[in-house]
Amino acid sequence: MGGKTVTRADLCEAVYQKVGLSRSESAELVESVLSEIADCLVTGEAVKLSSFGSFVVRSKGERIGRNPKTGEEVPISPRRVMVFKPSNVLKQRINEALSYVGVAD
Repeated sequence: MGGKTVTRADLCEAVYQKVGLSRSESAELVESVLSEIADCLVTGEAVKLSSFGSFVVRSKGERIGRNPKTGEEVPISPRRVMVFKPSNVLKQRINEALSYVGVAD
């Protein structure tokens, strides 16, 4: 699975090509959307994009982990993590694309 990584620049170029805004306006639009998503996540709000998926921030409590090299127990401090849950529509599109390409594991 050595596919291409989509960057901010790629997203800006796609908006430029498909919407017809100038390159600078496209970049501002993409930055504005990403900033709004990030701001919502920072405040603990879930972000749901219909037919795409949901970004949710979850809190993890303190727990004990192990150093895999030494086996030593190490406390892992509490933290918040972001989780992405794809929608069923997105899952279906991914699986349909996989069947067309005929990619094997």
